[in-house]
Amino acid sequence: MHLLSCWRAVARSVALAAPLLAVWPAQADAPQPPVAAKKPKDVSVHGDRRVDDYFWLREKDDPEVQAHLKAEAAYAEAWYQPYAAATDKLFEEMKGRIQQRDSAAPQRRGAWWYSSRIDVGQQYPVFFRTPAAGPDRQLDPKAPEQILVDMNELAKTRKFVNLNGLAVSPDDRLLAYGVDATGARDFELHLRDIATGEDRVLTTTPHADAYVWAADSRTLFYIRHNEARRSHQLWRHQIGAAGPDVLVHEEPDELFNLMLTKSLDGRTLMLGSMAKDTQDWRVLPADQPEGRWREVLPRRAGVEYGITPVGRELLLRINDRGVNFRLLRLPMKPGTGPVVTAAALKAAKELIPHRANAMIEQVAAFKTHAVAQVREGGSVKLRLFPLAGGKPRDIVFQELAYSAVLGEQREFDAPRVRFAYNSLTTPPSTYEAELATGKLALLKVQPVQGGYDASLYASERLWVSAADGTRVPISLVYRKDKRKPGPQPLLLYGYGSYGIPMDPRFASSRLSLLDRGVIFAIAHIRGGGDLGRQWYLDGKLGKKMNTFTDFVACAQGLVDRGYTQPSQLIINGGSAGGLLMGAVTNLRPDLFKAVVAQVPFVDVINTMLDATLPLTTEEYIEWGNPNTPAEYAWMRAYSPYDNLRPGAYPAVLAKTAINDSQVPYWEAAKYVAKLRTVNTSRNPVLFDINMTAGHGGASGRFDALRETARTYAFMLQQWGLLNE
Repeated sequence: MHLLSCWRAVARSVALAAPLLAVWPAQADAPQPPVAAKKPKDVSVHGDRRVDDYFWLREKDDPEVQAHLKAEAAYAEAWYQPYAAATDKLFEEMKGRIQQRDSAAPQRRGAWWYSSRIDVGQQYPVFFRTPAAGPDRQLDPKAPEQILVDMNELAKTRKFVNLNGLAVSPDDRLLAYGVDATGARDFELHLRDIATGEDRVLTTTPHADAYVWAADSRTLFYIRHNEARRSHQLWRHQIGAAGPDVLVHEEPDELFNLMLTKSLDGRTLMLGSMAKDTQDWRVLPADQPEGRWREVLPRRAGVEYGITPVGRELLLRINDRGVNFRLLRLPMKPGTGPVVTAAALKAAKELIPHRANAMIEQVAAFKTHAVAQVREGGSVKLRLFPLAGGKPRDIVFQELAYSAVLGEQREFDAPRVRFAYNSLTTPPSTYEAELATGKLALLKVQPVQGGYDASLYASERLWVSAADGTRVPISLVYRKDKRKPGPQPLLLYGYGSYGIPMDPRFASSRLSLLDRGVIFAIAHIRGGGDLGRQWYLDGKLGKKMNTFTDFVACAQGLVDRGYTQPSQLIINGGSAGGLLMGAVTNLRPDLFKAVVAQVPFVDVINTMLDATLPLTTEEYIEWGNPNTPAEYAWMRAYSPYDNLRPGAYPAVLAKTAINDSQVPYWEAAKYVAKLRTVNTSRNPVLFDINMTAGHGGASGRFDALRETARTYAFMLQQWGLLNE
């Protein structure tokens, strides 16, 4: 769910824009969209009259609903049919950039080196390990592989397949892994004997959201979710036990979800409980699986903290002195009661104080050093702290706009920290930094086949003024020799929710746009975490409208600066970014040529009024609770479905999936049905539904690439560039 864009150009001639007017099939030959029946349902609340003509489309198993979805899928296929050859060409072009036989940079844990590989023609990776060699436990490329999970084998009996992690037992004998076969995030928990390959499903755990091993390699803790997919229970499974699994802890507050993890040194199990604005943790010694989980700090509304145990100490990342967090080092109190006392918190050593302009995003801890990922001015740096004392050292990156993220760490006594790096022009790269010196070692750059030359492309960062005067950044990339004077086709991406930063990232498939003269841009709007925690807080709840007006300001700013013009500007976002697409299209339908909304959250009020749906109640802290009149008014002002009005709308492609448990298919189905009744333009409105996947779309790498090619074909057709 997440890449970004914004762009540049100066006035272009009518001759250049003319091809955009000549790409439609003759009206007589054009396929006709299905018409959904209107079945009015009064959904009024708080005295505000609202009638939902398409509420009935929620009944997934109703034959009439199934018939309508199939008709929509057939209409989309018919619309795409004239462009089938061009879409296939796009797919083959993007596929040609992928190194089909590839492997990840190996990483050691104990006596084994872990990695994954994918082979020619395979859709999915194979996860494996090889034994370390010699007393220094070096990687031996000739050592025999031991297969952990081959996802291609899993896919032979499943139309969709996804994993939610692999957990090897401390004695290296057993593997726990979760398999989702629908895309609905219902993970079966499997246990596998690695040596024999014997595999069994723990049938009592159809919804295993996370799992960790205790030190005895016999006890497995796991988290389950309820019907609304709220992760609310911690269970304990003991291999060989005669009785049923044991419910250890249940989170009663519907605003909270449970998380489960283990410290890098393997000594401490950690159970987190997280709401959108409050977070707390419990811990258990890994060698006491039947012991009592102790809370670290008592829960306080509005206080969020994260813990990183290091032996008998804690690194505590906490927002008690400001929204961007501070980082503390303090002892873990033995015995019963809270692990951290009020006195210890007050006396704790402060490694990083709270700063208004710098957000502490995450922390890793090794035997000799701690590493903090810090966001400042919209960019990330890594700070290395010697635990024995001494001056910290920063790893700073040179590109103007990039993504740098701490990766999975496997060895507590490692002398290096691993992180992932990429930018709009730099392919995904795996680095390690020496903890003692900060010296960088490049382990792997994701290959781009076909002779990719980064020097042919350029990226920029711009700032525009939002409606209230706030300065909003835009990242953009283009091919240098395609940058001509005057406006150009531009794809503007946005998200702007949950505090998630939309850092600039590379995508080899995007080269198919850049090489055709398209500029790609990302609007780093409020509601995301691009400029720290306050940036998020200023785009949620009663301030949510800032997200939408920021995006409009970015789009208008790109037009005003000559990067593009409305007849060449396409916008894209998914999930909460799909909400963004619907809201800004209602605000400024004249500003955009076309809109691509993927798994879009567009039926905001009806969804948030239904507490039986996944995510609803816990999302009250993100969007508000519409049962409260004042908070209902926030949503009423922007809800895309409820604010559709008669007028000329841009072309729309709404993409969804039948098994999506996060944004149900009917949100897009209802939105498209209603939009067609009010749209006065002849622009196409397409509903493209995947009938075998969930929120993330197709699971296989080539299937996913075909979906991307299909989306790009729609965009390029709108720009008049599909045959170039």
